[in-house]
Amino acid sequence: MAYDEELARRIHDVLNGEPGLTSKKMFGGLGFMLDGHMAVAAASDGSLMVRADPADAEDWVDGSSVAPMEMRGRPMTGWLLVAADALADDDRLQLWVGRGVAFVRTLPPK
Repeated sequence: MAYDEELARRIHDVLNGEPGLTSKKMFGGLGFMLDGHMAVAAASDGSLMVRADPADAEDWVDGSSVAPMEMRGRPMTGWLLVAADALADDDRLQLWVGRGVAFVRTLPPK
């Protein structure tokens, strides 16, 4: 299944104008990179994968809309999965995309 194209468009709208922005299809989703680091990705089910500082990520998990990211049953430290229903509002999407951007901007360019 392909990534959620509507979510991808909304993410692109939020990130438009960010220096070093690229996107790449991967793992059934569409990843958005800044200077070579993936900040967020649109998943096929409308959820958002968000790169986060591991020191902050645990505090943002709420047990329903925001969960630690897992791939093939393994936890991915520093990644969160935000459910589609938590992204219906553009302000909420901007909040989560902004968190991913803020973290990757602390990393050196690749």
